[in-house]
Amino acid sequence: MNKKQILLINDMAGYGKVATAAMLPILSYMGLPTYNLPTALVSNTLDYGKFNILDTTDYIQGVFPVWKELGFSFDAIATGFIASERQAEIVSAYCKQEAAHGTTIFVDPIMGDEGKLYNGVTPATIQSMLEMIAVADLIFPNHTEACYLTGSEYHAEGVSKQEARTLLDKLHATGAKSVLITSIPVEGQHCVAGYNDKLKEYFLLPYTEIPVHFPGTGDIFSAVLIGNLLNGKALRLATRIAMDAVYRLIDLNKNNADKNRGIPLENYLNVLDE
Repeated sequence: MNKKQILLINDMAGYGKVATAAMLPILSYMGLPTYNLPTALVSNTLDYGKFNILDTTDYIQGVFPVWKELGFSFDAIATGFIASERQAEIVSAYCKQEAAHGTTIFVDPIMGDEGKLYNGVTPATIQSMLEMIAVADLIFPNHTEACYLTGSEYHAEGVSKQEARTLLDKLHATGAKSVLITSIPVEGQHCVAGYNDKLKEYFLLPYTEIPVHFPGTGDIFSAVLIGNLLNGKALRLATRIAMDAVYRLIDLNKNNADKNRGIPLENYLNVLDE
């Protein structure tokens, strides 16, 4: 059986297991040929407070024509951190073009958390991200990003089941087919809320939060989710498997001295077999 080929369009950190550095080993371990296009080179995870970052937009612009000439194509593309509006335009145009040829597009609209946008994310960035998600087969914003993408008010204390469904509907209305909202408190319970466009099905999957912070856990979730979807699992089941994998990896590493570098994945890939 031919394995699905996936392209990761995300940033690459030199020090720390986040973004491409977290997703590549997981998808490769799951048997998927994985390629990458860095949107930025980052010296280390941002959690250290100091970092150096190189926006690779000019490089990306030069890559697509070469790949086209060489006839490279992918079964799926997963986009994450986008460094600038110009980059968003170039990447979304490429995704749109590939989607027309049957490529599955996954978009993690990385923009903020805990009710706030990340440094450097502007209203124009949100607009660019809306262009990206319009061509997506699946998007998985967190609660904060879901609110910014739909112009909804963010409530830190959480939402009702009906409000969660309304938020999913608003995200679906942006053009995205299937939608997940990761980490949203619904009626006092941490949940992942989902809408499966193929089955026209809504679902809520509760989870227990471990009170430690690691950068890169969202990227681990994305990689396990995407890997399972490309290996033929349904959205609800793939989401549950990804949630459980993240929980186990955090639990196994919760006493690590330096959490800022993320979870040392290579030591724990066998967790994905459980």
